Amino acid sequence: MSDFIEKARTAETLMRTLFSATPLQRNDHLSGIYDADIWLKREDLSPVRSYKLRGALNAMAKARARKPDQNLFVCASAGNHAQGVAYVCRHFDVKGVVFMPVTTPQQKIAKTRMFGGDNVEIRLIGDYFDDTLAEAQAFCRDAGGHFLSPFDDLDVIEGQASVAAEIADQMGRAPDMVILPVGGGGLSAGITQYQQSAAPKSDIRYVEPSGGKSLRAALDAGHPVKLDHVDNFVDGAAVAQIGDLTFEVLKDTNVDHVLAVPEDRICSTILDMLNVEGVVLEPAGAMSVDVLKDLHTEVVGKTVVCVTSGGNFDFERLPEVKERSQRYIGVKKYFLLRLPQRPGALKDFLQILGPDDNIARFEYLKKSARNFGSVLIGIETASPENFETLFSRLDEGGFVYSDITNDETIAEFVV
Repeated sequence: MSDFIEKARTAETLMRTLFSATPLQRNDHLSGIYDADIWLKREDLSPVRSYKLRGALNAMAKARARKPDQNLFVCASAGNHAQGVAYVCRHFDVKGVVFMPVTTPQQKIAKTRMFGGDNVEIRLIGDYFDDTLAEAQAFCRDAGGHFLSPFDDLDVIEGQASVAAEIADQMGRAPDMVILPVGGGGLSAGITQYQQSAAPKSDIRYVEPSGGKSLRAALDAGHPVKLDHVDNFVDGAAVAQIGDLTFEVLKDTNVDHVLAVPEDRICSTILDMLNVEGVVLEPAGAMSVDVLKDLHTEVVGKTVVCVTSGGNFDFERLPEVKERSQRYIGVKKYFLLRLPQRPGALKDFLQILGPDDNIARFEYLKKSARNFGSVLIGIETASPENFETLFSRLDEGGFVYSDITNDETIAEFVV
């Protein structure tokens, strides 16, 4: 047994003092779609609905073993890491100070407070995470606390590797492929190290959000680099720079095994898993399932484990998720329509719509002393092909219009 496997196994034993192993479930729905044997490692069913609890528990336990009087732990997080740290602080009855950006949604603040109870103090500081992180680290140094990194920490990596140890026990054999979501790299580094020793013949695929490809950028550069821009929609994996320690494990990864999935397509997967399977996944937690669309030919006939890393989904985001999904699959579009300012003009337009075309948004402001006015209109339909018919009818009718669906600058203000 390798040294790392032994450490991961020790971490797995530690997990059992706090929670049961998360389920490894065969998914008939996905298996049928992809003609494969698809299993989900349900980290979304941990006590804090993400795998982050594992790294926090292992790191805190080892810190206390090295320094038994260490009773102050500090972290900076606006999401799952904060909740994991809070849960473990209450478990060990130690004080935790969690720094969060001022812009953190109240739902996440409330859940962190619920998990930590009286053991945790939450400090809202900074509009941007970098500012929050700097404040947390400065406070930790001054107060003599132990800083708990969300991913770039050897003890955290070992804790996340307990996922792989559980998969091995639950499956009883090595899967042909394991699909891992990547943010800062803690989970992927831990599972990769374990698999390389315990099941070297298993393939590993890594998936990042298109707006946060920090692993791919690091592999291209040969070292961790900070992305110029990050799309924060996949908040559980939208990391500007992969960790130094995690990249050390992942630096020899084949770049062809690192895939990126578009944020809007992830939304379709979230809705599919919710509506068909009753499984609630956050955007980062859905990535390993979503990327099956790109791996379709590779997974046929194989046993595949997808790690669903988290289920902390705020249902206030559901309208946005539905909107982005509809726009991605092409059944909803937005237009700027130039409409004559005369009686009957709107009626002429409405007659162009097909039987499955529905107006989802309509904003019109009459202009004085002008022959035409502008209309912002959103249309939902049953099939993307219906828009081809609509465009043809608009052109035949002499209407002037602009499709702004994919214009991010305009959509940011009007959609």
